[in-house]
Amino acid sequence: MDKLVERESAPRNPLVAAPALAVQFFLIPLVVVALTVTVYVGFRSLLVDNRSAQDYLSEIRNGGSDRRWPAAYELSRLMADPKVRADRTLAPALVKAFEESKGDQQVRRYLALAIGRLDPPMPAEAVANLTGALDDPDSETRISVIWALGSSGDPAVVPHLIPLYQGPDADPGIRKMVVYALGALPGDAQIDTLRTALEDNTPDVRWNAAVALARHNRAEGTAVLRQMLDRGYVERTVKRDVRQDDDQDPIADVIISGLRAAATLKDASLRPLVSTLSEQDRSMKVRQAALEALKVIG
Repeated sequence: MDKLVERESAPRNPLVAAPALAVQFFLIPLVVVALTVTVYVGFRSLLVDNRSAQDYLSEIRNGGSDRRWPAAYELSRLMADPKVRADRTLAPALVKAFEESKGDQQVRRYLALAIGRLDPPMPAEAVANLTGALDDPDSETRISVIWALGSSGDPAVVPHLIPLYQGPDADPGIRKMVVYALGALPGDAQIDTLRTALEDNTPDVRWNAAVALARHNRAEGTAVLRQMLDRGYVERTVKRDVRQDDDQDPIADVIISGLRAAATLKDASLRPLVSTLSEQDRSMKVRQAALEALKVIG
């Protein structure tokens, strides 16, 4: 599912609102990434076409079982295009397809991502259907649904998400996405939960909580942000290797998320750490992000 770590998006709110402020400010769960870049990436290379969103919807609703989930995947990607989202007939069609997808988890996950990419405000019918899917038996589907609700911009969903943080099925992936979604949504009802998440035993959750609080102009996560700006600490904590054959650097992503949160808070106490990163970090992406943060901090 677009990058809890929850990687960060901006006002075009998962993967677009989760993704602009969300993608700029959050580390999105690895499971979200996994859903969008796994086995199907290789399969997709064999299927270059120019089908429209409506074509994919038709395939989802009428195609065979081996054709519906690839169509749902492609549709979730296509929804990243503002020109596609401008079609106002898509929202009700997506909601209907999501309703009809019960029992087909792969299709359901990707349709949730597609709905989450609708321009806010999200239609009430979409919010209601996603909220009703929060108890889906499949954890990956729940993660997609939580991401989509975080992208809805609707503060009314916050009370439905808060209990999921400490619920019986609150594995690290669920907690990471819940914290991401709560940070992306407006209002203050979620602040106590985000404070609690600063003490979570999973680093990704703590980092997301600190960034989420910064997004809400709260400084309670400053100590965690300091850890995110410490390359040595992040390298000891992040166990995923940097791949030389692509542009993914999970360690740099954590640091950059911390830098953007520091810039949001404009906390002068973080300036020395930011300045050091701008001059000495081995990653040019981190240095650039640090320079941008310094301009904002002043």
